[in-house]
Amino acid sequence: MVGGLGSTELIIILVFFFILFGAERLPKMARSLGQSKGEFHKGLKEITEMPKDTESELDAGGRTAEQVLFERAKAVGIDPAGMDSEKLKAKIMALEALDSDE
Repeated sequence: MVGGLGSTELIIILVFFFILFGAERLPKMARSLGQSKGEFHKGLKEITEMPKDTESELDAGGRTAEQVLFERAKAVGIDPAGMDSEKLKAKIMALEALDSDE
């Protein structure tokens, strides 16, 4: 018994499908349905396993972390040319802290 249907009901439904679609088209339709379901699950898995930093990448407008850091440096008045990222980050944080204290 599948979903409240007895064997008689299932046989009637199968006969109806054979009459409606023909014996040749049913396997093709079943195969296509299976492939569609597989593609759907593959896409769903791909979306649910996306990296968590995608949201921050979207917030950055497609810019890299280094580009964002350079823009922050220019905003506080630092020339980022030739500076190490860690030193630049430390200087930016110090200047931003001073600006927020004022």
